[in-house]
Amino acid sequence: MGIGDELKKKALGVSAKAMERLMADEKRAMQVANAIGKVQRGKQALDRGQEELMRALNFAPKSDFKAVGKKLSSLKRRLRELDEKLDSLSQD
Repeated sequence: MGIGDELKKKALGVSAKAMERLMADEKRAMQVANAIGKVQRGKQALDRGQEELMRALNFAPKSDFKAVGKKLSSLKRRLRELDEKLDSLSQD
């Protein structure tokens, strides 16, 4: 085992102990959970605001690109399937 692996192992052990101590107190664990929830809700609000702004400026938001990407991969897969069927028909 190299020194990098050893350092990673020790760092994981230390962080696990820290999290264990942090979450040992129920009140503190609830505060951490609430803080994480607030951060997640804030990120969702920021994402919604960014998407609304992009639409207002007539730019395509990230979600549109994701949807187009999914549709494109679906079309590619269907094209491969059709190509395979054509190949099998032409070989018969």
